[in-house]
Amino acid sequence: MKKLLGLVLLLFIFISATKFTSPKPDTRNSIEGTWELQSFYSYDGQDISDTIEKSDGYRQVKMYSKGKIMWTRYVPDEPHGRFGYGSYKITKDSLIEVIEYGDDAMMKALDTMRNFTFELKLEKDFFSQITVDDEGNRTSSENYKRID
Repeated sequence: MKKLLGLVLLLFIFISATKFTSPKPDTRNSIEGTWELQSFYSYDGQDISDTIEKSDGYRQVKMYSKGKIMWTRYVPDEPHGRFGYGSYKITKDSLIEVIEYGDDAMMKALDTMRNFTFELKLEKDFFSQITVDDEGNRTSSENYKRID
């Protein structure tokens, strides 16, 4: 009986110690969540040369969760919305999206390109996905604000 009581006490101390020494949560910026497009940038190779605001009524939203991405776009002058679904991966400075399926126009585009790799600038409530050409020059970006 003493051994059992000693074992229970030891187990209690171990569990209590584990509670106080648990690792702290990761405080780095995360892309997980829901984001809405705010603007586009044009680049002259490395620096921003122009900012293009989205047009009235234009909405584009991306949702990232557990390695999956879903995006949707509405343009008032287009009769059909656009959407895509797939997976994503983030490295230190890049965002890689692999689109698996989407609307009719997206499915046609997927015949030629499924993997999209962007330079990533990620902050707590803002990110830019920057398109880079074959020579490593920045050409354009989509700029998103966290909405959730």
